Amino acid sequence: MKNNNLNNVLKKSSVIFLLIIIISLVILSNTNYSVVLALPQGATITFNETENASTRPADTHIAAGGSFTSLVLNVTSQTSKWKAYVGNVTGRYVLQNSNNNTIYDWTLSSVQGEVYVSRNDSVEFSTLACANEGNITAEDTALNINSSSDDSINQTFIQKTHKTFVIGGTGTISNSSCYAIATYIDDEAQTIDENANFQEILLSDNTNMVYVTLLEDEQSGFDGGNYDFQIIVPDDPGVASTPYYFYAELG
Repeated sequence: MKNNNLNNVLKKSSVIFLLIIIISLVILSNTNYSVVLALPQGATITFNETENASTRPADTHIAAGGSFTSLVLNVTSQTSKWKAYVGNVTGRYVLQNSNNNTIYDWTLSSVQGEVYVSRNDSVEFSTLACANEGNITAEDTALNINSSSDDSINQTFIQKTHKTFVIGGTGTISNSSCYAIATYIDDEAQTIDENANFQEILLSDNTNMVYVTLLEDEQSGFDGGNYDFQIIVPDDPGVASTPYYFYAELG
């Protein structure tokens, strides 16, 4: 008799335990949990200095009257379709709420990540992907650049060679999947491979072109100075200047 009572108690306990598990699962399945993704953030410009190329002196040639001279003139002409930005990145890692109140932060000992530059201040980072040929042609058109010009966007970004990198809120951009370049070091072109420094990659959110450069940590740049980033962006040659917005992602 006692054994029967014990068995009944155990059965009831098992049923109650199963009901608790089922109820808990139902509650959890109806609870909304939001995942906070670390998207690239707008960057604050704390210093800027703009310069232009110096005027080169003209060569001269003297020939006697009645002579005939054949010349080959070599001219280096500053393009009006592009402008460059180089510099360094400062910042910190933080843990903040939606009001940007900080509960803790960390000082950066070195930098890694990306700098994003766009003509638009409302980039949809969650939809960023490699820019396609249609995106590139549309950007040339928007900036009044002939796509067949030697210094057009279309003729500048002709290769797909770059490192793998990760965009917060979007995911991984696989190596050598997007149109990319590598800007110069010590006044010389780099060998184009996935290990090149100062790589620049073309991305699009289906509306806006985004130029992204991978951060280096104070590496020798185009003029021998140490920089964290170098990037070139196109300009409309028919207007005084085209404004760009800067975003950065650390880590």
